Amino acid sequence: MEITDIPVEGYERVVRARDPESGLHALIAVHDTTLGPALGGMRMWTYASEDEALTDVLRLSKGMTYKSAVAHTGLGGGKSVILGDPKQIKSEALFLAMGRFIDSLGGKYITAEDVNITVPDLETVRRSTRYVSGLSREDGGSGNPSPYTAYGVFLGLKAACAWKFGTEELKGRKVSVQGVGATGSELVRRLVEQGAEVWISDPNSERVQSLVDRYGVTAVEADAIYGLDVDVFAPCALGAILNDKTIPQLKAKVIAGVANNVLHEPRHGHELFQREILYAPDYVINAGGIINVSVEFHEGGYDQDVALKKIERIDDALQEIWKISEEQKIPASEAADHLAESILAEGRSS
Repeated sequence: MEITDIPVEGYERVVRARDPESGLHALIAVHDTTLGPALGGMRMWTYASEDEALTDVLRLSKGMTYKSAVAHTGLGGGKSVILGDPKQIKSEALFLAMGRFIDSLGGKYITAEDVNITVPDLETVRRSTRYVSGLSREDGGSGNPSPYTAYGVFLGLKAACAWKFGTEELKGRKVSVQGVGATGSELVRRLVEQGAEVWISDPNSERVQSLVDRYGVTAVEADAIYGLDVDVFAPCALGAILNDKTIPQLKAKVIAGVANNVLHEPRHGHELFQREILYAPDYVINAGGIINVSVEFHEGGYDQDVALKKIERIDDALQEIWKISEEQKIPASEAADHLAESILAEGRSS
């Protein structure tokens, strides 16, 4: 395996691995370990180029630093990506090679589940490195993080409604959900159970139809999801979807969802603020999964009750951010960054 460092200003370490024998082509970005080892999921995606993958892993790892800081997990931020089509390249040899790649960083980076990576995939990775979290309960891990991420987003969405509309009551509230994978579909379930009217979109037509049949939600085409006359838009797919094209279409007064890096550029946070659309910063509202995983590292091991209590503090963090935004007249996205940076600064000085 050939492992090469990629110098990137502002990041502690960024490395590339190429392993011709297994077909592995992967990147790991360690953004900041001030508060603890860098924990962040492993993602497999069909990137158009390594440059595109590098952009993604850098953004995601920095987001993990801020996410862990605001959530007080005692961890730093990192991320890994594997380049390739998950339907084509997944193999035992590839994940064993990925484990060796992670192990080469000596514990500076700890991996977990992310897009197109399953717990069985991580179990294979674990055979060649111990720096793996989020394994099954049977193996002493915290299990699938998706329900915990969805729970945190659900609580954050209710907090956003209370801030914007004066009540967290969801009965009759109109919500559009973009992306109904494991986390998005769990959010849909919770919303429907609370009496919300829900619209969904997702490229997976079978998954969409299943939710329509089960919950009576309304399916719409992908491009139609932005312009719906709803109270809340919940982006639960991939990032960069709030941009120059989509923001002018929005009728929702609240943005609160699962997806990471939904703002295409920082200036789009300013545009939401100018349009008086309340934004729940993604790395704050979707921290439930990483909070759940972080409890694995506490003395005594994983405890679900501890995890749930920590996740239930997400709405407090959001309210602190919205208060900063209101008082300083800055976008919520900027207020969240300021809060994260102040926590990191305190960590560096201690």
